[in-house]
Order: sequence, then C-alpha cells, then structure tokens
Amino acid sequence: MRVLLTGHQGYLGTVMSPVLRAAGHDVAGLDSGFFADCVLGAFPGDPPGLSVDLRDVTIEQLSGFDAVVHLAALSNDPLGALAPEITYDINHHASVRLARLAKAAGVRRFLYASTCSVYGAAGDGLVTEDAPLRPITPYAESKVRVEDDVAALADSGFSPVFLRNATAFGFSPRLRADIVLNNLVGYAALTGEVKVLSDGTPWRPLVHARDIATAFATCLTAPIEAIHARAFNIGTEENNLTVAEIAQAVVAAVPGSRLLVTGENGADPRSYRVDFSAAREAIGFRAEWTVPAGAAELYREYTARGLTSADFFHRFTRLPHLRELCDSGVLDAALRRVGTEATATA
Repeated sequence: MRVLLTGHQGYLGTVMSPVLRAAGHDVAGLDSGFFADCVLGAFPGDPPGLSVDLRDVTIEQLSGFDAVVHLAALSNDPLGALAPEITYDINHHASVRLARLAKAAGVRRFLYASTCSVYGAAGDGLVTEDAPLRPITPYAESKVRVEDDVAALADSGFSPVFLRNATAFGFSPRLRADIVLNNLVGYAALTGEVKVLSDGTPWRPLVHARDIATAFATCLTAPIEAIHARAFNIGTEENNLTVAEIAQAVVAAVPGSRLLVTGENGADPRSYRVDFSAAREAIGFRAEWTVPAGAAELYREYTARGLTSADFFHRFTRLPHLRELCDSGVLDAALRRVGTEATATA
C-alpha cells in the first residue's frame, strides 16, 4: 500500500514510519520540519517526503496514495492555550481540508490521530467510544471538530478511522519531554527528583509510541467494514493510572530518585479512565508496553544518549522550541516558515 504519513519528522512519526515500512508499505512523508532537528542521538532514517506546511497541501501532493496517516498537529495543551486560533487553523481547518483533498484525489483510507483527552473530566468510570465528549482545551476541542467533520465525508470510496490515542510515552529519536512519563523520567534522571506539580490524583491512560504505531499499521490493512467511520480508543486498561502511580513507576526506574509532590498546580480537571476493548474486538489490536517498562526504557535511553538539561527543558519541549523559532525569525506569528516554499526531503 502507498501511504502518506503527515508529521513523519515528529515524535510519533519517527517511530511510526519504520513500523509501516517493515509491514511492507511504501511510505512517503509530509512535514513542516518544525521538529526535524530535535533529535537525541543519531539522526533517524526518514522516508522520502515533502517539507510543506499542512495548511498549504495540494491535491497533486496527495495523488497516487492509497492511504493517508495523519499525525501532523500542534500537539500539546499549553501551546493550544497560548495560541488557540492557530491551533484551530492547523489542527482543525487544515486537517479537514486535507481529508477533503485526499478524498478528491482518490485516497481510500484516512487514518486520523485523535486523542483520549476528548473525554475531558470524565470521572472514575471507564469511558468507551460512545461516552460523551467533554474537551476542556483547544487541542482536544480541535480533535473533536475534526472527527465530526471528517466523519461526514465518509462514503463507499472514502473510509476514515479515528484513533483516540491515550497519552503517549516511550523513547523516540525525535524526543518529546513535555508528556507526562517522558517528562517525569527526564526530570528524575537530571535532578534526582520525580516532581509532580498537581496533587497526583488525576487519572491518565497511557500508551507507548510503538503501540500507537502498531495500531495504525493494523488499521491500514483491517477490513474496511471493521473500521469505516469508527473511533477506537488506543491503549490498554493496565495503563490507566493516577499521576501519583505513574510517578511511583518512575521512582522505581530511576536509581536514587525521590518523589516530590508539590501540588502547586492544584487538582488537574483532566481526569479520565478509558475502556480499550473495542479495538481488541474489532481489529485485534492489543497494546503491549506497560508504564514500568516504558519508564525503564526511557531512563536507559536518556542515560546512553547523554540527555542534557538544555535539551530537556528547551529543544525537546514543544512550546519553548517554537518560541525560539519565532524569536529567531524562522517562523512568523502564524507559525509559518519565513521566505520558504515546499521542498523535497530525503
């Protein structure tokens, strides 16, 4: 299958492209390149692709693909809160435009990276895909809007599927340090402290980046009738943990570290536990990575690859990195590259 992977030079895309290629797919990438240089250790081998803003994709660039795997987005809540209008422009409007162009170009499958954070403040019960959606951030709201608008495009020739990923964790050569487990392990490795800023009580569902990649690979070849215009929670019930429980796993993984719960940010309203059975039953997907195994992997990779405080707090954290690109004149106020056009990447 010929697959276009948007966001192939991001945290998840860098993990996903080799998984898709190993499954026998012909993969091409499309990425703005904001985080292409945010690499810990050796540079990964990217698939060939285009360096292009998602807002500027053309129908010609989508021609000839059997499927689009759409990961590209402004991808965290602090960034969305800082610039909600840009978040909606890229994450919502550009994503729906991409789906419309893909359909017009004859692409049959459209795999969209959504999020379990669409459930918002859902309480202690396990939520299924039929639960009410209560997004409480611009990032999560943009995901709900895309699901609604792209589902309306579904027909006999165009089959979207929405993968509501739990909070990602795990090592990627293009690291993200601003997601909960990656952050806690990095902070502990650098300072000796596992620092929790909330009261530790919110529930979080977590899933390893490689398990997310496997879920997308599974949907690429699943029977159309099993996935057509459906949403699937991606993760495992075993990884429904409180922030305090996640922190304890980090203490166990990082030698000599100690837990510090400051509570300075108060109770986080984002709290939800998720039921992941639909993906197991419909497409046979099962997540394999546990949080303790992921914490051990992260500590091992951070140590082996020489993670520094400067990289951890700036280059591998989305918001300060984008601010630096803006301050240095690489990006304008709308997060567009200054004075460049789409180019091919190796």
